[in-house]
Amino acid sequence: QVQLVESGGGLVQPGGSLRLSCAASGSILSILSLGWYRQAPGKQRELVATFTTGGSTMYGDSGKGRFTISRDNAKNTVYTVYLQMSSLKPEDTAVYYCNARLSLTTVKWGQGIQVTVSS
Repeated sequence: QVQLVESGGGLVQPGGSLRLSCAASGSILSILSLGWYRQAPGKQRELVATFTTGGSTMYGDSGKGRFTISRDNAKNTVYTVYLQMSSLKPEDTAVYYCNARLSLTTVKWGQGIQVTVSS
């Protein structure tokens, strides 16, 4: 079992920054990839950024350029990924979901965290 706890969302003005955190605990050795997706109202969920199985990073179109993913996997019991978001735009408003892939067919989602970019 893997548990995902997200934090760091909220309201920010255009041009501002936010950092999201996702702490994975439990059977973290089973995690193949860990990262972030987002879903804006009326739109499909899309990849923002993720760490892949080999430890490299992969960015979706929504995450390229202004967002940076990083991680802390030094602890044996918690694997944390961070999403640093800069120069935020109103179109970045969405619910951001932490995503852990546990196998080819098994994915774990976090509960989602709201990010609102508005003046």
